Amino acid sequence: MRMMDWLDGHIHLLTLLWLFPILFMFHDFEEILTVEKWIGEKGEGIYKRLPAFARKVYGGSFQMNTFQFAKDVLWVFIIIVTVTAITVFFDFYLLFLAVLHVFFAHVFTHVGQSILLRMYTPGVITSIFIVLPYSIYAYYRLFAEQVIDTQDLYISIVLMLILLPFALFMLLKGRRRNTAS
Repeated sequence: MRMMDWLDGHIHLLTLLWLFPILFMFHDFEEILTVEKWIGEKGEGIYKRLPAFARKVYGGSFQMNTFQFAKDVLWVFIIIVTVTAITVFFDFYLLFLAVLHVFFAHVFTHVGQSILLRMYTPGVITSIFIVLPYSIYAYYRLFAEQVIDTQDLYISIVLMLILLPFALFMLLKGRRRNTAS
């Protein structure tokens, strides 16, 4: 029996959808538990290597403590749970797909950072072993169940490209505000 057949037979589509916020938290637990120590040990050296514009944009991220990072995670978690609930209760998949695209792309952010910096970065382990397999399987399953099609995929990518800059702006603005006070 193929692995996908086994998964398809054991994971209901609604379970797959609700796994998203759960697996997001497993991934972010790795980050929450390691980010403050990692920034304390590696942050200054990495910060100095950044171009001036990147230091200005991401400076607040290098001064975060665990509590501040956990607050950011809480806001993202609320968004993911809300989007998942909308998908489950209203059969509206575009927002779910847009957030799934970010989750999937986030894997490559972590892997890229680890390769570029040649070191462990918070979140890279769960990105590879949880986020990547879940994302690939979720895409496969949503197409296999015919609840999405390629048009939905393209529309949700556009939706993500519209919403993500605003979300990142708000996140980074909040980090700058937190470190200024």
